[in-house]
Amino acid sequence: MAKIKNIEQLTENRFVNLFHFSGENSKGHKSNYYVAARTKDKEGLKAVKHRNDADGVSIYALCGEKKDKVVLVRQYRYPIDSYIYEFPAGLCEEGENFKEAAVRELHEETGLNFHPLEVDSLYEEPRFSSVGMTDESVAMVYGYADGEISDKFQEVSEEIEVVIADRDEVRRILKEEQVAILAAYQLMHFLHDEDPFAFLNI
Repeated sequence: MAKIKNIEQLTENRFVNLFHFSGENSKGHKSNYYVAARTKDKEGLKAVKHRNDADGVSIYALCGEKKDKVVLVRQYRYPIDSYIYEFPAGLCEEGENFKEAAVRELHEETGLNFHPLEVDSLYEEPRFSSVGMTDESVAMVYGYADGEISDKFQEVSEEIEVVIADRDEVRRILKEEQVAILAAYQLMHFLHDEDPFAFLNI
């Protein structure tokens, strides 16, 4: 098994930081690895604390009288200099569990009220988003949304359009638009499953 020899923090930012890992694997190969992380310091790295706490949430919310529409956001993202379709999402605040974060984030991004489902924990375990470059992990939270769409709770740094999509629109989005992978896989099931949440065994 590879071993980490040293970790150096390279940045001090609020939402994401870069760390330099020096290590050596079982073949004797020495590596210099760069890791982006949500932590403010080395002690918060998952490679240091060896615990996977959710950094953020991705919110899979159905809405409409028949619960046959899904809440998406179309958001501008600097790394691709373009818009991408995603589930509403955000970071957990200190002392906040991921379901509380989901309720808060959906309201802030869309103005809607979110009602999380109680499901088996295996469906909500934090999963790593892109472990080749970051230790960020995200919990998926499932539930239903209602209320009125509003952008008045969004941060000034956000450029977000709320999209309430039926199956025809989801099909178009998957064919024609850029879609975040966390949303894309779930939307494929949304297209084909009569009850998109049936797999949760509620």
